[in-house]
Amino acid sequence: MIPPLGDAGAMSAVRPRTTIAMAVAVALALVLAAGCRRSAGHVRVAAAADLAKAFDEVGRAFTRKTGIKPSFTFGSSGLLAKQIAEGAPFDVYAAANINYVDEVVAAGACDGASKKPYARGRIVAWSKAQKIGSLADLADPRFVKVAIAHPDHAPYGKAGKEALQAAGVWPQVERKLVLAENIRQTLQWAQDGSADAAIVSLSLAPVAEGGRSFTIDEKLHNPLVQALAVCKNGGARIKGQQFVDFLTSPEGTEIMKRYGFSLPDSPPQ
Repeated sequence: MIPPLGDAGAMSAVRPRTTIAMAVAVALALVLAAGCRRSAGHVRVAAAADLAKAFDEVGRAFTRKTGIKPSFTFGSSGLLAKQIAEGAPFDVYAAANINYVDEVVAAGACDGASKKPYARGRIVAWSKAQKIGSLADLADPRFVKVAIAHPDHAPYGKAGKEALQAAGVWPQVERKLVLAENIRQTLQWAQDGSADAAIVSLSLAPVAEGGRSFTIDEKLHNPLVQALAVCKNGGARIKGQQFVDFLTSPEGTEIMKRYGFSLPDSPPQ
């Protein structure tokens, strides 16, 4: 029965129900706010596989400075670019080749104004047990399988192919090749014995346990100019820009140098 207007007892019964509803609403708002604060403290970064070790240290330094924790997804630049163009929710894309950043910008998935070169990579020929003095050594019978990242979507694999061609040993080495998904898998195959040697990034080779490497002349392949940009589908573009700014700052650059990266505009070595 609907109580008559002015019924004090009825009004007192309505007030507790109203108070409870308000309390539930406030509690829900606090829970949502806490969730927002947690998500606001993160930034999602899609990064080329050669960055795995360097970005581990970059991420820790970035968190100490900003309180923002980056979440990294590593893979081949080409496959990550495809995912981002199709709407994958990343805040930053760090590629091993500037051309892939151009692709995601052209697709409207990342902000062209935020595009910035951040490093230039190097490649090495690496073996767990065998000494490598030149690329010509990879044609020797002692190297039965040679691993490279797939040249069609991995910039370091493409650079490896270009170097083998420029050194004149591509016909002899091509039949030995095993193609990995990305540069980290390439190194893993050489480490676990699935391949006798691999062409990998200098940024991963120094931290590999044991092994021998030969640094490949940059003049044998197109420059590995690496670039990044802030993306539009991750929901944290401001924090994405903060990560970009940190990586290209003197502090971020100094970390990258420790892993064998050069400044993007430094002369080839």
